[in-house]
Amino acid sequence: MDISKTAESILKSGTLKRRINRAGMFQQMTFKVVTRTIGNIKYVVLSTERTIDLSELVKMANETGLPVEAQNGKAFPEGKSAMDFKTE
Repeated sequence: MDISKTAESILKSGTLKRRINRAGMFQQMTFKVVTRTIGNIKYVVLSTERTIDLSELVKMANETGLPVEAQNGKAFPEGKSAMDFKTE
């Protein structure tokens, strides 16, 4: 997996606390690093149980360099897919 230093530090800590614009208000949210499966590919993603605007998910994915998922959707950094974050 070829990732940035920021993404590497997030993966090591296992969580990320981030200020997110949610429904017009800023809220502090915690994202956990989890493993998801698509077919036979296992990959890492930052996950939360809350609903977040898709534009915020895309923004966060591009800033962190990791895929992000919420209750209502999933976003990958620009030009990346699950194959770029697969685990062995």
